[in-house]
Amino acid sequence: MSEALFELPEAYRALQEQARALARAVRPFSARADEADHIDPDMRAQLAASGLTDLVVPAAYGGRHEKVDALAVTVVREALAAESAHLDSLFAMQGIGSYGLGVGGAERVKAEWLPKVATLGAIAGLALTEPQVGSDLRNLATTVETDGDHVVVTGHKSFITNGGDADFYLVLGRQGDGFTLVLVPAGAPGFSASNPHQIIAPHVLGDLHLDGVRLPADHVVGPPGKGFSLVLATLATFRVSVAGAAVGLAQAALDEALRHTAGREQFGVPVARLGPVPSMLATSWVEIEMARSLAYRAAAAASRDPLAALNLSSMAKVGATEAAGRVVDRAVQVMGRFGLVRGGLIERLYRGARPMRIYEGSTEVILDSLAKQLLKGLK
Repeated sequence: MSEALFELPEAYRALQEQARALARAVRPFSARADEADHIDPDMRAQLAASGLTDLVVPAAYGGRHEKVDALAVTVVREALAAESAHLDSLFAMQGIGSYGLGVGGAERVKAEWLPKVATLGAIAGLALTEPQVGSDLRNLATTVETDGDHVVVTGHKSFITNGGDADFYLVLGRQGDGFTLVLVPAGAPGFSASNPHQIIAPHVLGDLHLDGVRLPADHVVGPPGKGFSLVLATLATFRVSVAGAAVGLAQAALDEALRHTAGREQFGVPVARLGPVPSMLATSWVEIEMARSLAYRAAAAASRDPLAALNLSSMAKVGATEAAGRVVDRAVQVMGRFGLVRGGLIERLYRGARPMRIYEGSTEVILDSLAKQLLKGLK
């Protein structure tokens, strides 16, 4: 059997090297950026110069491929997340925040915004959650109303990545018996943003306030009342890339733990050969390789047919993020007090790993969905 079946094709390995080069370039300021509440200008400049954001836009609007390639995005996120959560988020959100527009937007609006997304000339955001609504999006209070040849959006979105820094947001709101996705430019009258929250791994995060935001009807993305289908398409394409980011973070944690334990002696031997430490390091390696294999397999399937591969992508997301949590926890343990130092790499990775198990579908919500699929298979 060909070994090529179990390796990334050459085009993806070249892309991996490009992303790793970017990660090395931002290393001097990655720790600073990872503590930032707003988009770091140096990080934005480096990502723009790399050209990697053209991966998240269709070729017709300045992108690299005819359509977004989930495996390409996953491979890049693995490399970027190994160095900086801020960089990883900035790259990923260009796709997550604009994908629905590329699939269902009006031609005039796509032509206005997508080329800017591809070059990082405009920052994208996706606004789903609300103060009282997280995973249960069918209870959204934000409304979309038709008014002649315009739509009016009213509501409050909360915990929105790039909130306050994005140039536009795809906002999901209730319209009649359905839900509609609307592109809301940050400069629209009635729109404002605030930054009332921050999390344990600092993140560009804000609340959006939409006070009767009136927009041309062509700012509706996709058919009115059918916004959920575009949100699902976005998740189907990008959820698996979270697995790639988690693998990159876990690999960085293992690498740091190896450097420390191999270079420090206790009781006359390297810590890496002391007591349970070898087993802890080896177990982490096993879990990373398992997670990487599933992430690549799921991402390749999502590249072919995102919706058909959603269950596999969900498995990869759960498996990799849960593994990353275990790996970075072991890294702290084997490094002892050095793993606890505020501002150290492991401490930063430890905080960064925790939110991965919640955003873009928490572990428990995804497992409940997968369990339902299992039960359907019995009928």
